[in-house]
This record gives sequence, structure tokens and C-alpha cells, in this order.
Amino acid sequence: MAKQGGSLFQKLAFRRELGRWTRAARDAATSDLSALRQHRVMARQLKSQIDSLIFTAESRLALPRIGSQVFNVPQGADWSWRPEMWRGPLPVQGIASAQTKSMLGTEATLFHDCDRSELTLRQIRNLREEDLAPFGFRMDVFAFTGSFLSLVLDFPPEAVAGLKRRHLVRMDTIVEMEKPLEIFARLNIKHGPNTEQIVRELPLHEEDMMVEFDLAYSNLNEKRVERIWLDLIFEGPQMNQIVIRDLTFSRRPRAEL
Repeated sequence: MAKQGGSLFQKLAFRRELGRWTRAARDAATSDLSALRQHRVMARQLKSQIDSLIFTAESRLALPRIGSQVFNVPQGADWSWRPEMWRGPLPVQGIASAQTKSMLGTEATLFHDCDRSELTLRQIRNLREEDLAPFGFRMDVFAFTGSFLSLVLDFPPEAVAGLKRRHLVRMDTIVEMEKPLEIFARLNIKHGPNTEQIVRELPLHEEDMMVEFDLAYSNLNEKRVERIWLDLIFEGPQMNQIVIRDLTFSRRPRAEL
């Protein structure tokens, strides 16, 4: 009974609060500026919490489960990660005529040197039975007059913690394209004033692609690692649609000899 009463009270409180904000929105064009300024501050605070609630709710209620970190992780891995673009819904899910340094979410940034952009970016919902990632990324490229096109992904701080030269960093991805093109993955590790770079070409003959970056062959200063990011570099992307269904990373220490 107490539960039902609490539920009824919550519904009444919600209706009262909804009515108050409905009236505030309706009167915003004519209300005095001091009241409008106060409502704006309160509305921004509410929006932040509401956006957080919606993100978490959609992460738990949709299928494939939004927010999922489920993917094949190599045995012995001490860190794994699926970037937010493939994990949860972004506030802005698409960009038309994407300019260089355009961002989707907080981790992915597009770079190119076209004078006139004919690129569109979009986060899409994965619905195939075999998909583990809730979302995918689609890039449509029409005329392309630039010399380079790359998508840069910033790694979280957890990727830096405890990173050693004996680590293997692995990238797994599922890529679809209208016509073949070369895609390179370049791992960048900033350590002190230097940046170590390791480049791998993705195997185009496979839909499920995997590449590994062996840090043993780098000049990494383990004590000064600051940040990690990855460039996905697309060669000759014009008149093509590229869909990245999933993108995950993991690292594992090389076995001691």
C-alpha cells in the first residue's frame, strides 16, 4: 500500500512540475528578463540531469544492449575498451558537410584538408543478429579533393595506466564499404616531448579485421606516457560509403621468456 501511495505521490508531483515548466516555456517570450534568466539557469541544470538519465535508460533498455562492453577479449588482457560511438547514443548523431576537426561525441574527431566538404558522418543503430555493438558509424564520401582523411579516436586514461613496452595493443573492427579502399590504423603514444607511432594496414579481404601493435619494437619511455590516440586513415575514399559496425581495443602483456 505504501508503494502504491508513493507511486501516486510521485505521479502528482511530476504532473505539477511538468505543468510549471510548461507554463515557463509558454511564457518565455513575454516574461521579464530577471525571471527568464533564473529559469534559464534552472533549465540548464535540469537538462544536464535529464540527458544523463536518458542516456543511462536507453543504455539499459535497448537491444543490442546500449552501453555494452561485450566482445571477444584475448586471454590475459589487462585492459579492454569499446569507444562511446559504438557503445551509446550520442547527443548529436550526424553531421552533414563535415568540416575538419568535426567531432562526434567526445572521443572521435574527423580531419581532412578539403576546401569544400562533401562528407557526412552518422552514428547508426546496429540491428543485425550478429552485432554485439549497439551502434555503428557510417561515413558517406562524395567528391573528395583533399590529400588526407582520418578519424581520430582519443583513448581513455585507463589505457595509459601501467602501459609497458611488453604490451601488445590489439584493435578489432568490422568494416563494410561500397568499394574497396585502403584503411590504415596508426597508434600514437605521447611520452614526454616525443610521440611514438606504429602503423598497420587493415586486411581488406576480411569483414572482421584485426591488427596488433607490438610496443616491444618502439622506443617508448614507460615512465613518461601521457596519452594515446589512434588515427584511422582512409586512402582514396571518394564516392564511397564506409560503415564501421564495431571497433574495440584491448591490450595484453607479452609472455615472459
